[in-house]
Amino acid sequence: MSLRHIEPTASACLATREILDRVGDKWSLLIVATLRDGPVRFNELKRQIEGISQRMLTLTLRSLERDGLLTRTMHPTTPARVDYELTPLGRSLITPVAALAEWAEAHMSEIETARRRYDRKSPKPGLMKTLLSVTQE
Repeated sequence: MSLRHIEPTASACLATREILDRVGDKWSLLIVATLRDGPVRFNELKRQIEGISQRMLTLTLRSLERDGLLTRTMHPTTPARVDYELTPLGRSLITPVAALAEWAEAHMSEIETARRRYDRKSPKPGLMKTLLSVTQE
């Protein structure tokens, strides 16, 4: 599908934005990447994803499960064992995400150069406020 086939209606844009917000948030992609090789237990996910809190991991896993990207399987053992695994829909996300990550890595230096160029020619934050206050005096 090309970008020409995306409907620019308000409802289509909202739906697309909601999905991109989910898969593009800080933790979802890391969770999907961690699950790419098969089921992983909750505590193992927590260990593998540096910096994520237990609460944020729980919330993100619930959202990904709600969106149909992963399944949660509770095993009747003592202590209880819970595994998370990508669904076919979740697996279908790996290829486009990998392509985006490869693109970002390939163009990182160009983007950094463009940011520095932009920052050099743009007023610094607060400078405009200072200039306005000086002209109003």
